Amino acid sequence: MRAPVILASLAATLIVTLPSRELMVLQTAGRASAVESRVPVAGASLYARTIGNGQPILVLHGGPDFDSAYFRPDLDRLADAYRLIYYDQRARGKSAEHVRGEDVTLASDIDDLDKVRQHFGLESATLLGHSWGAVLAMEYALRNPTRVSRLILMNPATASAADLAVFRKVYVDKLGDAAMSQQRQIVAGRAYQEGDPDAVAARYRIHFRPAFAHAEDFERLMKTMKAAFVAQGKDGIVKARVAEDRLMHDTWEVPGYDLLPKLETLRVPTLGIAADHDFFPIETAAHIAQAIPGATLVTLQDCGHFSYMECPGDVHKVFDDFFSRR
Repeated sequence: MRAPVILASLAATLIVTLPSRELMVLQTAGRASAVESRVPVAGASLYARTIGNGQPILVLHGGPDFDSAYFRPDLDRLADAYRLIYYDQRARGKSAEHVRGEDVTLASDIDDLDKVRQHFGLESATLLGHSWGAVLAMEYALRNPTRVSRLILMNPATASAADLAVFRKVYVDKLGDAAMSQQRQIVAGRAYQEGDPDAVAARYRIHFRPAFAHAEDFERLMKTMKAAFVAQGKDGIVKARVAEDRLMHDTWEVPGYDLLPKLETLRVPTLGIAADHDFFPIETAAHIAQAIPGATLVTLQDCGHFSYMECPGDVHKVFDDFFSRR
């Protein structure tokens, strides 16, 4: 089977055919080892991990209560051509020590991102934001356009209250009444409220089920996330959840939240990546791409919310095409 990739700009649509996902899984032999480090920021120290050579890419994880662990090992496939710079955002993952979730704000996350950019000697950076990380990338770029050389918004979360409302309806429809009821019961339970890793993993098993095209990739992600929740422990999970609440307060919970008109001022080369099996409607990414002058939108077929995992070869080719442009 051959998997088509649809490239759409504001003016045109181009359909390209690539080899199947099975044949495009990249070989990892001979790749450079990862290097772990700490990045000092105001009142905290952030965990960072770099791997690969070539064009540096600053990777922003989603959640926003997750950390960068869910990208690995799949996104590391890009390290054969790019230098990937991962970091755990403040109060999440390995950046949770000696900080409070209550102290996290959108402003602190933006400032931390700028400190990470400076720490790695990047005058301007390519930002790769996945899911919620795409929202952080856009918020940063709007405030610091000269410090961003390229934007890659992979399976982006919504940039406006209107698109958020659409997503919530689509999400409920895809999940179904029974699964929604089960998820609500878990979230309301004491174990989940206290950050029990098993309860949290059970909730996300329901949450992400409609976000995948392939059951085997869904199971791999669940295994990776379960390990991350166990590593965080109850206190770390609750702290990350508090940080998430603070970030929601600063973005999606703001009445009339809407980045789309502001994005029209950006003059940064931008690649949007959507997927036909994502639980975010394709229109979410399309509205962002339409707002940013000259942005390109790529819609991957037979692929879900974690496109770097389900369609690694297609994603690599899309990156290569994007970086080949001047």
